Amino acid sequence: MVPARLCLLCLFIPQAFPGAQPAEVYVDVPENYGGNFPLYLTKLPLPRKETEGQIVLSGDSGVAAEGPFAVDPESGFLLVTRALDREEQAEYQLQVTLETEDGRVLWGPQHVLVHVKDENDQVPHFSQAIYKVQLSQGTRPGVPFFFLEASDGDAPGTANSDLRFHILNQAPSQPSADMFQLEPQLGALALSPEGSTSLDQALEGPYQLLVQVKDMGDQASGHQTTATIDVSIVENTWVPLDPVHLAENLQVPYPHHVAQVHWSGGDVHYHLESQPLGPFDVDKEGKLYVTRELDREAQAEYLLRVRAQNTRGEDYAETLELHVVVMDENDNMPVCPPRGPAISIPELSPPGTKVAKLLVEDADAPGSPNSHIVYRLLSPEPEEGAEGRAFELDSTSGSVTLGAAPLQAGQNILLQVLVTDLGGAEGGLSSTCEIAVTITDINDHAPEFTTSQIEPLSLPEDTEPGTLVTTLMATDADLEPAFRLMDFAIEAGDVEGTFGLDWEPDSGRVQLRLLKNLSYEAAPSHKLVVVVRSVAEPVGPDPGPGATVTVTVLVERVVPPPQLDQESYEASVPVSTPAGSLLLTIRPSDPMSSPLRFSLVNDSEGWLCIEEVSGEVHIARPLQGAQPGDMYTVLVEAQDADEPTLSTSANLVIHFLKAPSAPTPTLAPVPSRHLCTPRQDRGVVVGGPRGDPDLAGGHGPYSFALGPNPTAQRDWRLRALNGSHAYLTLGLHWVEPREHVVPIVVSHHDLVWQIQVRVIVCRCNVEGQCMRKVGRMKGMPTKLSAVGILVGTLIAIGIFLILIFTHLTLARKKDLDQPVDSVPLKAAV
Repeated sequence: MVPARLCLLCLFIPQAFPGAQPAEVYVDVPENYGGNFPLYLTKLPLPRKETEGQIVLSGDSGVAAEGPFAVDPESGFLLVTRALDREEQAEYQLQVTLETEDGRVLWGPQHVLVHVKDENDQVPHFSQAIYKVQLSQGTRPGVPFFFLEASDGDAPGTANSDLRFHILNQAPSQPSADMFQLEPQLGALALSPEGSTSLDQALEGPYQLLVQVKDMGDQASGHQTTATIDVSIVENTWVPLDPVHLAENLQVPYPHHVAQVHWSGGDVHYHLESQPLGPFDVDKEGKLYVTRELDREAQAEYLLRVRAQNTRGEDYAETLELHVVVMDENDNMPVCPPRGPAISIPELSPPGTKVAKLLVEDADAPGSPNSHIVYRLLSPEPEEGAEGRAFELDSTSGSVTLGAAPLQAGQNILLQVLVTDLGGAEGGLSSTCEIAVTITDINDHAPEFTTSQIEPLSLPEDTEPGTLVTTLMATDADLEPAFRLMDFAIEAGDVEGTFGLDWEPDSGRVQLRLLKNLSYEAAPSHKLVVVVRSVAEPVGPDPGPGATVTVTVLVERVVPPPQLDQESYEASVPVSTPAGSLLLTIRPSDPMSSPLRFSLVNDSEGWLCIEEVSGEVHIARPLQGAQPGDMYTVLVEAQDADEPTLSTSANLVIHFLKAPSAPTPTLAPVPSRHLCTPRQDRGVVVGGPRGDPDLAGGHGPYSFALGPNPTAQRDWRLRALNGSHAYLTLGLHWVEPREHVVPIVVSHHDLVWQIQVRVIVCRCNVEGQCMRKVGRMKGMPTKLSAVGILVGTLIAIGIFLILIFTHLTLARKKDLDQPVDSVPLKAAV
């Protein structure tokens, strides 16, 4: 016994890691251990004996107080004090700690899981000692009709609880000893093939089966027990069903019972299928129901299939079929065909011409009175005095034909026909059908243009081929669409095929398009004659010839857009270049072309300006913010002065350079000068260089130009006198008298700078000299007093003249009032 205990001890010693948190310990203990107790299970990793404290074992309820576990304080072994029963408790959760008397934990907790290993100590048993089962004739072999139930208290999923079922004995053993078969693992009882054949031939029974259940699976050893199954054989009630006739729209409470099936065997579940899917159901007693009203027009027949099944969904016998026939009622009125487009009948068609045939449908049963339809024409009614009707209707077939009454072209007639089922008998359902009829005419009109003359149209000679020139409209007085189809052609004026026509066959709209390039020199104008004719052959008296329209097209000469002498321009300037400096000149590629007008489009910084006429590009203001190495791009636009719509453009790229280190030459200061206006033949001389002996000696002339100020360029003119001086004069006949500061740009090779010339403009006197402003003299009247005196003098003169004229008028009137005789004659001397 001691070696066995030592062996168990070795098996149960776990691995421990000193100094680490104790890991959970797993221990297996055999159930119903028959050796000596206590049984040492495993050594716990307790601290050394010098550590003060007591060992505390806790865990499942009652474990520490009553056992069966304990810890040996001397050796540190966990031990069990009695045998364990797995069926009573399969696992124990233990916890070991080392604590002081006041409950302070010195070590732990150490978790221990004790698992009780199962032994085959439980006997399987059936749920009942005697089972009573009914078996119906007709049960298919191999289909279980009963399931045995047994249980085993040992651990699930182990061999100890793995059960097997067997038939030990069958009584009686006639007509065969193997009437039944039992599935060993599931306990499913079924007829054997031999037993099924015997039961179908005669009603035998009852039978008593002695069955056994054993654990340990297919092993020879194991516990076992037996039970009895009493099987009674009953007659087969699973018989075919007669067809069922159900009226449609049946007004009864639903669900409505329609048939009954019955399986006389044991535990049965009924399953119903409907083909097609319909409102049918079956309950657990085998009663079949219809759950709502049926509609024969939706479905006239149903095939129901009923199955009797065991709990596993297996059929006990063959499927039963039940045919359900839905009986018809007159619940559907005749349905007219959808009203289609109007039926066209040519005018003057003879009587008896077929117009249409009504195809009316009735959804009720075909061939029955419910679907027997008759026809009656409601409208149009015959006109008074007319001989017969315009239309005739066959009451049986629904055919409509033309009558004797004449019809006129262009008439639109709506026929109304009453259709009634039940053969027109009382109680029949009816509907009103409609047929639209249009009386068409014959092709007796020729098409015509809406106008015979189109005002002249202008096309540039560079117009792309395919361009629409104009659209012409033509009409046709015929009513039939087939007779309104038109054909168009250019009859005259297009020998070279420069133009073409495009139209839709069913449209009176024709498009005149350009097919080839135009040339003003070859043909400055085109006079086209377009004719329209009917596609169909005209009939009738004098339909008339085709109509024409004249289209005049004038070709406009195209002037090419201007071109510059370069596709793009570049210039390099130092960042210190002063305002007014000339950069370059933009010129047309052809000097003999029309004059151009220049402008800058995207000069965002405002550094540049361009002469509108000459194309000279100047620096408009100091290049503040420009850095050496930077580039500045603007767009130069040039417009034709004669044709402003014609223009071109080019990019101008400015490269900024480092400012030169050479000192800037200085010019002699120009003193303030006086010039009088209106303009006289005088000017201001701008002096030459100063402080530069080479330039003063004539080794390098200066260039002079007005600054970029538009006002200065308008009001002043500057011309060179020699290499060191220039002459500044007034540019206008009249310049506002005041002090003017005129910017002048001076350049020498790569150096450019600007000077300011101050000029005082005054009014000229008769000698062409500036008039001096004189102050008011003492004792002299002011302007206001002088004006007052002048006005007073004029008023006095006016009064005096009024008195004189009044006196003369009165004297003349007095002379006219005297008689002629009273006027003395002048004596001749």
